[in-house]
Amino acid sequence: MIACRALCLCGLDLANALVGNSMPIEGNIVLTLMMKTETLQPMPLRYREDRATQAAARLLRLRGGTMSYLKLMKLLYFADRRALAELGRPISYDMYVSMPQGPVLSRTLDLMTEEPEPHADQLSYWRSFISEPHDWEVSLLRAEIPNDQLSRAEEEILDRVFEKYGRLSRWEIRDLSHKLPEWHDPHGSCVPISIKEILLHQGMSEEDAQAVVEALGAESYADQLAS
Repeated sequence: MIACRALCLCGLDLANALVGNSMPIEGNIVLTLMMKTETLQPMPLRYREDRATQAAARLLRLRGGTMSYLKLMKLLYFADRRALAELGRPISYDMYVSMPQGPVLSRTLDLMTEEPEPHADQLSYWRSFISEPHDWEVSLLRAEIPNDQLSRAEEEILDRVFEKYGRLSRWEIRDLSHKLPEWHDPHGSCVPISIKEILLHQGMSEEDAQAVVEALGAESYADQLAS
């Protein structure tokens, strides 16, 4: 698996793809606030590295502290997918793309696979708790990991996802992810997956899926105003 940023951020409007927005993003994926008189337009969500890290740490702990990062990525995707359907929001607030090894969380994949900058003043939140890959596996670096950013409902989703898929090998769960209807073979590159597409493929009606997208867009807009 290759870091997603190198494949996807050149020439692909991932920010638009996240919520199925057809309006192009100008420049180098600049997050622009767009309002119409009557309707708040879908916009990129604010990625939550803390939530993604705490979710990954919970899954790693259930696995004994170490796991193939390919398998961890698939578990995180299945958890976000289920959270969208059950709670109307993701856990990670990441961007989703189809890659040759299946659907992935774009920014989380970068955190998993990128080496920290040498002599960096401060480690990323992710790297403070989760190791760099060694022999294709990542491990917990601390016995105690915060869980203050996850709701009990989200923790239960993570536990259920692990109970259902956690005993599969990395290749079995990879093959299973290839059967998800929103995954499309990118033929060596990557293809954006919209939140609306994920919801529709889980049986949500067009109207309800659009309502989720609009609610997430409103949340993102409020986050931008508050920042």
